[in-house]
Amino acid sequence: MRFLPRPSLCPTASAEASAPLAAARFIKEIGRGKDGARSMSQTDAAMLYTAMLEGRVSDLEMGGILLSMRIKGESIEEIAGFMEAAQPFIMPMRTPVDSRFAPVVIPTYNGARKKANLTALLALLLARHGVPVLVHGVATDAGRVATAEIFQALDMPAVATAEQVLEQMQQGLPAFMTIDVLSPAMAHLLSLRRILGVRNSTHTLVKLLQPFDKPALRLSSYTHPEYFLMLQDYFSRCAPPASGDVFLMRGTEGETVASTGRAQQIDWFHQGECTTLLETQPALGEVAAMPESINAISTASWIKAVMAGEVAIPENIAVQVAHCMAVAEKLRQRL
Repeated sequence: MRFLPRPSLCPTASAEASAPLAAARFIKEIGRGKDGARSMSQTDAAMLYTAMLEGRVSDLEMGGILLSMRIKGESIEEIAGFMEAAQPFIMPMRTPVDSRFAPVVIPTYNGARKKANLTALLALLLARHGVPVLVHGVATDAGRVATAEIFQALDMPAVATAEQVLEQMQQGLPAFMTIDVLSPAMAHLLSLRRILGVRNSTHTLVKLLQPFDKPALRLSSYTHPEYFLMLQDYFSRCAPPASGDVFLMRGTEGETVASTGRAQQIDWFHQGECTTLLETQPALGEVAAMPESINAISTASWIKAVMAGEVAIPENIAVQVAHCMAVAEKLRQRL
């Protein structure tokens, strides 16, 4: 059986630790179907996911694991174990020392199909107020307009190092990094969607990453009710308090930016406690002046007009920015 190559961004391993992992005992538990499968312990989940990230699982077993987890769904303990295993495979970031705000981390892995993707606008508005912002996600997504493409159209190409992230923040600009750079090992697992045809657990995990050395505010979203319940439970019971706080909301086509129509509920998780900052609001109707097309160039041009004051900031996004600033400032003050 063929084994995947070891990713470049991963911890040093001993010869014993780098040996192929026989995954049959895990597949036997998780691969019995939606009703018959049993979840792994957090320890076993961390062991298995570490081996997956290190390339120590054969292609055949990898396919079995990913499809089994897709059918079964992840338990809270499994998510916690996977996240524990993933942390050493993420590029570490330094928090700016001269900011009055903790960093805000914005994952962007969905893009836009029907409405303009305004994730870049959210990031720019926060950065304009002095908030350090890291946006991370995919470079492209077939059939969707990715945030990376919009940043490119805004003449803000992706950064390649942690030093460049810090430099962007110190200049009052958001930093965008592709997942291929932030975590090559996780990016490889994401890429298996093209082979298997379905998403896998890593698509959930990358949206939970917190690479900073001090607490940060992560923006998290969900698209299906079962993920809302799972993420609520995870942020309440298992998310490391040292990582900082989380805003959880229903995604706008999966993105963590507020809709320009009906405002979504925003739940704030701080040290396991949940506070609802904003209830779901009635639809406002679309903003009067929206991009003529959802393509990257039209969206970037409209965002430039908003930042120049020529077009009003969408009300729901302005509210989201205010909540992010308030909590990011509180987080920084607690350090």
